[in-house]
Amino acid sequence: MNLVFLTSASLLFLGLNSIFCKVALVNNYIDAYSFTFFRLFFAAITLIALYLYKTKKLSFSYKTSWLSGFMLFLYAIAFSFSYLNIEAGSGTLLLFGVVQIVMLLSALFFKEKITIQKISGLIIAFIGLVYLLYPSESMQVSYFHASLMVVSGIAWAIYSVIGKSSKDALFNTMDNFIKASIFVIVFYFLFFFDDIILSVNGVLLAFISGSLTSAIGYVLWYKVLPQIQIITASILQLFVPIISIVISVIFLDELLSLNLIVATLLVSTGVLLSILSKKDSNQNI
Repeated sequence: MNLVFLTSASLLFLGLNSIFCKVALVNNYIDAYSFTFFRLFFAAITLIALYLYKTKKLSFSYKTSWLSGFMLFLYAIAFSFSYLNIEAGSGTLLLFGVVQIVMLLSALFFKEKITIQKISGLIIAFIGLVYLLYPSESMQVSYFHASLMVVSGIAWAIYSVIGKSSKDALFNTMDNFIKASIFVIVFYFLFFFDDIILSVNGVLLAFISGSLTSAIGYVLWYKVLPQIQIITASILQLFVPIISIVISVIFLDELLSLNLIVATLLVSTGVLLSILSKKDSNQNI
């Protein structure tokens, strides 16, 4: 499949995850733990079904991929609990702002070739995020929930870096979600949540988030990652906050401000500058 299509679809699904989670929690359809559990569970079931259909067998790695499975769990659980007191747009911006820092450090650690054009694009895009997040009297952020989103961003960045070595996107994603589901069950028995909230709407949103935007979206992301540089993956994900905010404006009635418009232009310019290089090929963008 076309790399541009795969990338666009995966980024759209990443953005939709924030929307589904925020809608479920803000309407009190479901609690944060249950949303995470059902999201991971439905994703694992969907991926197992797809893998069985494709290979006619079921495989599971007992000795490997536990780190990526744990990072997926950590990302998902911190992601859900942070949205108890963070707006969908602001949360996504914070999440992927942290992702940029961690993945840029990873690219430097692995000594990837980083061109001036890519660095310039990253700086412009990041300025757009900073501009949008610049503190104002109308913006109130819970530091505790913001910290959870920082943890989520670090976990997602590590999960993405690990995905660079993926040879089988469907199997690796299925294996990761199975392990993440194991971790989320263990997490319950460690903390015993007594404020469980369940409703048809809440479970349905978790199902969509798990089976579609997580299961399918992450398979697509794992197919994209081996074909691009870490720094490119980092820059591309700067589109996700913009996607989430635009969707929030349309479906959650959030305000379309001048800040949002300016930030969107800056981020879009930065991303396009970084990925539209004549010297890059599809294997090295």
